[in-house]
Amino acid sequence: MNAAAVKSSAEIDFALVPTLNTMFRMQWEKAQDCYVLLYPEGMVKLNGAAGEILAQVDGQRSVADIIAVLQAKFPDAEGIDGDILHFLGEAREQLWITL
Repeated sequence: MNAAAVKSSAEIDFALVPTLNTMFRMQWEKAQDCYVLLYPEGMVKLNGAAGEILAQVDGQRSVADIIAVLQAKFPDAEGIDGDILHFLGEAREQLWITL
């Protein structure tokens, strides 16, 4: 993990409630067999983990809530909280979400 990624995820407060940037629309794309982020210029195809995390970003759940939901859904995934924080930091840098 590079220094910028560590910094971006370290700055995330667990009480913050992430929201999807209004320029994007997330949906399940059956033809792609994955979640995608649609925006005026194109589409971002999300991998399984990214799709699972962004599916929890509903403007109601805090970062702590999202981590708790995903820890319960994937109890055998060690270090999932760090992975979620890292991804949320990356998603914020890509302007997919606001925190």
